[in-house]
Amino acid sequence: MNGSSVKPSCGAPRRRAFLAGVTAAYAATATHAFAQTATAVTPPAPPQPDGGKWYRTAGEQVADLAARRVSSVELLDQAIARIDRLDKHINAVVVRDYDRARRAAIAADQALARGEQRPLLGLPMTVKEAYNVADLPTTWGIPVFKDWRPSEDAVVVERLKAAGAVIIGKTNVPVALDDWQSTNPIYGTTNNPYDIERTPGGSSGGSAAALAAGYVALEAGSDIGGSLRTPAHYCGVFAHKPTYGIVAMRGHTFPRQPALPSAGDGLAVVGPMARSAQDLALALDVIAGPDEQRDGVGWRLVLPRPRHRALRDFRVLVVDTHPLCPTAAAIRTALAQLADRLGKEGVSVARQSPLLPDLTEATRNYMRLLGPVLTQGRQPQYYEQMRSLAANMGPDNQDLDAIFVCGANVGWRDWQAANGARTRLQRQWATLFKQWDVVLCPTMPTVAFKHDHSDITTRRLDVDGQSQPYVNNIVWAAPATGAGLPATVAPIGRTETGLPIGVQIIGPYLEDPTTIQFARLLEQAFGGFVPPVL
Repeated sequence: MNGSSVKPSCGAPRRRAFLAGVTAAYAATATHAFAQTATAVTPPAPPQPDGGKWYRTAGEQVADLAARRVSSVELLDQAIARIDRLDKHINAVVVRDYDRARRAAIAADQALARGEQRPLLGLPMTVKEAYNVADLPTTWGIPVFKDWRPSEDAVVVERLKAAGAVIIGKTNVPVALDDWQSTNPIYGTTNNPYDIERTPGGSSGGSAAALAAGYVALEAGSDIGGSLRTPAHYCGVFAHKPTYGIVAMRGHTFPRQPALPSAGDGLAVVGPMARSAQDLALALDVIAGPDEQRDGVGWRLVLPRPRHRALRDFRVLVVDTHPLCPTAAAIRTALAQLADRLGKEGVSVARQSPLLPDLTEATRNYMRLLGPVLTQGRQPQYYEQMRSLAANMGPDNQDLDAIFVCGANVGWRDWQAANGARTRLQRQWATLFKQWDVVLCPTMPTVAFKHDHSDITTRRLDVDGQSQPYVNNIVWAAPATGAGLPATVAPIGRTETGLPIGVQIIGPYLEDPTTIQFARLLEQAFGGFVPPVL
């Protein structure tokens, strides 16, 4: 989730204040989360041979291109054929740029014939609709922007193209990037390839669905409330939420707003998604680095090497319980099974540590920081209505949605107090990571839930029969985002009905290679992405 809010009526339930996007008047979408209560978990397995050409990794495809075993045009034709055959049921690639992609593929083949070497030369891929791509629509799912086209690419898109990637098109998002499902009035609803009655997640839901369906091997998404991590968990793929600030965000910009270099909002990031951990590393190497129009004038990014090369050398803390929201038994079972397997591999595993920051404090403080970010830039009457709504909730209300509503009118001293608390929490995380290399935890409270397009105010999160505020979906996204830490999601199992389960791997500040390396070692030891039956 990565979006903004509209003005609520004072008497509306407070969930509306948190969930309604800046254009929620346009959105007729909402969701009841149906629990997946099965506790039996099927471990992941390597992709079956019948997955064939559709499920080769980006690294494998780039190697084939460099060795001239396949051409970029051939890969593009395969991707287009796959999209045209399957996407009427999945609806992931909602903006298609086949003609320009073909010209780019032809140019890539010519460059390969000349012996050129670039990290992604000739590789077809898609990007999230929220990224500016010159002359393609950037709407964030908001109808008023349906015909708006930026004149230049986002920094991430520029870097992908410079590395040789062939951009086929753009993938679907929720309205204003503000939900854990991907549906909007312009492009409709994206379905989960493992069960088309369920959400693929949001806001990078189209991205994850395109990967799981075998359209492309690499994607670019974004995250402020789990928007990379949630879809990866729901669709059984890999995603990486980078350390805050290491990937320039210029051009991942609200429609019609100037794409200016910026230090950012302190929370939102952009990052890669793929079907293998190694591809995350490949993509991050391409897109990471400061904006050449800002910090890149004088700074360069050099991330530390992974802490360890072998799985048995890692020190792992496993956390499966959040004090503000229950987590489904199927997910806790999958984490427990993973911990057992790690222990048998010689990994040092613990289930608790006095060094772990207080998750209640971390989550509530994250909401204090999130509220001002997602409610900025509104009309004056919006803030008056939010002030009235906050007063009705009471000054001592510590529910997550109440904290968010109060954030619309937060003063400088209160915001600085939250920022100071963030700094203290960052120090606590740094202390923890002197003893532990990674923290494993759930990505979301449940597996992918069913579509339900009822009114947004009726949404509830169902965790094994326990009804929770829909906003509680955010609890496991909060620790890493609030502290600006890297977090990688990797598939670790499936429910009895075949729905994917992912683990969130949180690591030390600026040690993104460590979390990606751990995901890669999990994939090698226990298996990774498993294709859906399509």
